[in-house]
Amino acid sequence: MRRVSVVSLLVVLLALCVGCTNKKSANPLANVGSKQPDKVLFDRAMDAMKHNRFDVARMTLQTLISTYPDSEFVARAKLAVADSWYAEGGSTAMQQAEIEYKDFITFFPNMQEASEAQLKIANIHYQEMEKPDRDYTHAMRAEEEYRALIQEYPDSKLTPRAKQRLREVQEVLAEREFGIGRFYYLRMSYPAAIARLKTLVDRYPLYSGADQALYLLGQSYEAEVNTVRKNPRMNEVAKANLIEGLTKEAADAYGRIIKRYPAMDRALDAKARLEALHQPVPRPTRAALELNKKEEASRREAGVMANMLGNFEKHPDVAKASHVGEPTMVDAEPMTATKVVQQMAVAAGGSGGGNKVSVETTGLTAAPNQEAPRSDTPAAAETAAARAESKPSVTDPNELKPNVEPDDPNALPPLQQSNQLEGGGGATSGVASAAASKSEEMADISSNKKKKKKGLGKLNPF
Repeated sequence: MRRVSVVSLLVVLLALCVGCTNKKSANPLANVGSKQPDKVLFDRAMDAMKHNRFDVARMTLQTLISTYPDSEFVARAKLAVADSWYAEGGSTAMQQAEIEYKDFITFFPNMQEASEAQLKIANIHYQEMEKPDRDYTHAMRAEEEYRALIQEYPDSKLTPRAKQRLREVQEVLAEREFGIGRFYYLRMSYPAAIARLKTLVDRYPLYSGADQALYLLGQSYEAEVNTVRKNPRMNEVAKANLIEGLTKEAADAYGRIIKRYPAMDRALDAKARLEALHQPVPRPTRAALELNKKEEASRREAGVMANMLGNFEKHPDVAKASHVGEPTMVDAEPMTATKVVQQMAVAAGGSGGGNKVSVETTGLTAAPNQEAPRSDTPAAAETAAARAESKPSVTDPNELKPNVEPDDPNALPPLQQSNQLEGGGGATSGVASAAASKSEEMADISSNKKKKKKGLGKLNPF
């Protein structure tokens, strides 16, 4: 009995010792209240950023990254380094922020914050974007970065915001292309104007002035028709073929206004020009009309004060950008003046005639530092006399005459083309009556009243 009691006592003592050992190992830091050192560094860096001590924050974050490479805070620390440069502002800081954001995307492409980093890269160039008539480097970079975000992170919650920013950037780029095309048109460099305007309408269909660009494109083709008619040294067969091809291109531009932009200002003018050219007038679909109305309703108009103050600002006004529709993700192949002339040569027929066409169609083009050709020069008078003697191969020249006489370099196509036709007579009386009568198939277009321009917008003939 005595031996059993001793053994029982030993068993109890051993159990008590084991229990005490397990309790200590389960919670060795009980009642201490300490934090992990990487978390302490991260919190210090965030506090420094909150008080705009960006240098201290970056030094603390770099210490965390180098000392604890396996910490769970490494990814957030690298993103915080980029955010510190972004919040600091300034040209140099923004450049460094872009480098850090790209570095974060390279190391952590699958994290949710990667799309946020990509958006901030695009926003850096968006904030530096200048007006359409100035340096467009940042606008091109912003377009590239927003496209990258939409394509690489299509399911991100930031994608809708990136699409709207992309529409605004493309509005600025399209406005730049339109300004260049209009400049070439006024200088009577019609192949160059055609190249710019055609590139514009193919790349940026959401542009607020797309109907103006297409109308000016048609006017450029019609002006080329007049130039070809005035050429006395061109073969009559090649001349007829070229006039036919240019007329078809002009009709395609006018028809595209009616089919794609039936709710915009130039729809009635395009219809009148098609009738003047004896070309069929297309009928817009109900879906196209509704889509164009939504695009127009989503645009905003800047007030008089905003227009005045905008002259002193560096950044462009993007109020006219559409808020609906898918922005262009892939650029169409750009058109060049050389390709335009080559197409004219092909339309004229024959390789021998092609070189002749390329010279003669641009013969009235003025160089940038030269005076524009005048109608009272001997060469122009000789050309006009030869044109009067020669019989055209296609329709009457008055019917193919554009709204702007190419001999006047300062003339602009009028906005209210249909109203002018109503007051005219002679050869245009038939067109005027057709434009005045609102046929059933064009009722949706002609019923839309043209918007009155406000403030300084009245000074813009377009």
